[in-house]
Amino acid sequence: MSNDKYIVGIDFGTLSGRAVVVRASNGEQLGTAVTEYRHAVMDRTLDAGDGQKLPPEFALQVPADYIEVLGTAVPNAVKDAGVDPADIVGIGIDATSATVFFTDAEGNVLCEQEKFKNNPHAYIKLWKHHGAQDQADRLVAAAEERGEEWLERYGGVLSSELLLPKALEVFEKAPEVYEETAEIVNLLDWVTWKLTGTLSYAAGDSGYKRMLQDGEYPSKDYLKSVAPGFEDVFETRMNKEILPLGAKVGGLTEEMAELTGLKAGTAVASGNIDAHVVVAGANAVRPGQLTAILGTSSCYVINGEDYKNVPGTFGIVDGGAVDGYWGFEGGQTAVGDIFAWFTDNCVPAEYAQKAARKGISLHDFLVAKAADQEVGEHGLIALDWHNGNRSILADARLSGLVIGQTLTTTPEDTYRALLEATLFGTRVIIENFEEHGVQVEEIVAAGGLLKNSFYMQLMADITRRPISVSEAEQTGALGSAVFAAVAAGVYEDVFQAAEAMANVRKDAYLPNEDRAAKYDALFEIYKELHDQFGRNPNSPMYRLKDIKAKAYESSK
Repeated sequence: MSNDKYIVGIDFGTLSGRAVVVRASNGEQLGTAVTEYRHAVMDRTLDAGDGQKLPPEFALQVPADYIEVLGTAVPNAVKDAGVDPADIVGIGIDATSATVFFTDAEGNVLCEQEKFKNNPHAYIKLWKHHGAQDQADRLVAAAEERGEEWLERYGGVLSSELLLPKALEVFEKAPEVYEETAEIVNLLDWVTWKLTGTLSYAAGDSGYKRMLQDGEYPSKDYLKSVAPGFEDVFETRMNKEILPLGAKVGGLTEEMAELTGLKAGTAVASGNIDAHVVVAGANAVRPGQLTAILGTSSCYVINGEDYKNVPGTFGIVDGGAVDGYWGFEGGQTAVGDIFAWFTDNCVPAEYAQKAARKGISLHDFLVAKAADQEVGEHGLIALDWHNGNRSILADARLSGLVIGQTLTTTPEDTYRALLEATLFGTRVIIENFEEHGVQVEEIVAAGGLLKNSFYMQLMADITRRPISVSEAEQTGALGSAVFAAVAAGVYEDVFQAAEAMANVRKDAYLPNEDRAAKYDALFEIYKELHDQFGRNPNSPMYRLKDIKAKAYESSK
């Protein structure tokens, strides 16, 4: 056994899980491995069951895919690092949230039972499962009517992505599944449960996704007013100990030690939300630093010294991102997913062929064609709601829009407009924070979109903020390692650990004043469309979704 200590960070994303091994003293990444989920996301058909067509807005996953990550990505990362497993002192977990499991008392997901194999509601409801929009609307309406004070902590709205609407959806749509459910648990807590044999709840996730505020869940009277019979859901199916971020859940079990190749008894830290853990991984732990996690979707987390009522946030939680500060979260349900949708469905074959001949991706090809345009030259404005809106409207019924197209509009025009739209959405979130007293002085960015330097400069120009970037290959998994280092006793607190282990390039992108001024004019049009379509109780987008749902029912 050497004098060096190492940490394993495991990041469970939407389509894959990745593990990294880092040196505890400085965060240096020594080894990494990625495992793709065999079943990916089931959003059209129940591929793990009978192949039935799924309703609109469903997004399901399979538990075995997560276990495969533990059994392949972890040992492969350790092998890649070339370190002795005996020198690994801590394990940290982060995951998509709220990705919700309905399990028996031992943590086995009910879809694994033969009788529930073909029941979609017995499967894992991925974070972007939006099938519980009706339940979310009713939960909000009841909270407003009763004057529930906790609703303010969620900006006065509840997304259908949260745990409680999904639990209510199962209660109402699949009572047979709900009846046999012993535990309703989010992915990050399920993984630490599997690793240690102990079920506990991480404080950050509990506050943001399970409605825990000031040590209490929503009352039984409130829940009963929404759905009689549902009032004991927290008491009977979510009644375990809450642990702060960086706490030790337990030691690795013998069974999991054999699966992962790690040492039994290795400290396992309480889990964290995949986006929030980047706050520590990018050392953006102080007030004024907005952590921007830019990927298939994007999330924005900022710490503040005091509580502020910020409507339209996705959650305001004491100790939500790091202990000692209030954590404020906003986000967008689709960013990279929008760009991928466009290249998959809206670009002529000749573009793909030309990109292939150049040896570059179709994304890079479109950026190269659009990059030299003057701001506004394409004549377009888009709304980035192709997967609904998370912040600040929290409405899954909204949809995408491009306005200004003519017979001369090119694919690169539309692609650039979509890039800009997602950043106009970011600016809406930032301005909403500041309007309500949470200042944003700097953006610290991480995630897959960092590799698109054109997009990052657009972010600086449109938001008028300096952008620092994390230079860690896997900032999320590194953030998990930061918390694991605290749980293992290597560091006293997350501030000390993040300072030692993070690697950030300061002011990597700075706003260009000329372009920023031109984008101000386009942003005014974006805001006009934002309110016209997003704040209209009779929005055409709602009516189109209703027509689509009726067509689905007719086709069954």
